[in-house]
Amino acid sequence: MAGHSHAANVQYRKAKVNERKGKLFSKIARIIIVAAKTGGGDPDMNLRLKYAIDKARAANMTNDAIRRAIQKGTGEGGTEDYEEVAYEGYGPGGVALIATGLTDNRARTAGEVKNAFERRGGNIGAQGSVAWQFEKKAIVQGETGGREEDEILLAVMEAGADDLEVDGDVFVALGPPDAMAALRGAVEGIGLEVKEAEISWSPKNTVPLTDVETLRTVLGLVDDLEDNDDIQAVVANFEVDDALMAEAMSGN
Repeated sequence: MAGHSHAANVQYRKAKVNERKGKLFSKIARIIIVAAKTGGGDPDMNLRLKYAIDKARAANMTNDAIRRAIQKGTGEGGTEDYEEVAYEGYGPGGVALIATGLTDNRARTAGEVKNAFERRGGNIGAQGSVAWQFEKKAIVQGETGGREEDEILLAVMEAGADDLEVDGDVFVALGPPDAMAALRGAVEGIGLEVKEAEISWSPKNTVPLTDVETLRTVLGLVDDLEDNDDIQAVVANFEVDDALMAEAMSGN
């Protein structure tokens, strides 16, 4: 999920990670399969696969599970076919959302996503109906490791970052998609570990939410979408202050 703040949402996702570990491994395996199928099974020659493997290792997937997923992608260990999908819509409070995923049954996934929106009082839209409110960004996430924000900011800005968000011990650097490798290298260059690096949607403008029940419903919609086995990521353009987020989470 991404919405009011990429860094704050990392903290929200960390609170949910144990509930979803089994699903997480399955979703990462799909990313590896697709990456290996489209670009080959050698991570040194396939940057998309390299990032997928890094994501798997950060989630503590075993080397055997990673190898099996690569083999499925290259056809050595059976085949699994997935296609990339994206769904757009509006949730409560006029919040725009994009859910992206990998599915082996487009009709099934579309129906499940539509139902998720409708259960939470939202509406799924046509392609392009909300995408204009977002832009693709390189997003590099890690933990500050006790480093000062200014030190991290200097490193990532020199590598082409547009912004740096810090929330507690989490930082997220954002930049143009073609700056991904440079941002990652800058973070690692100051001795910090990259927990996640991806090209994803980021909101160009945000919708402020001030009502806790509306926020809880939006978070519920995001959770419902992320619980779907076929959905890899959900981004939303809401903005709330930390106190309201804490109140909303206390009621979950």
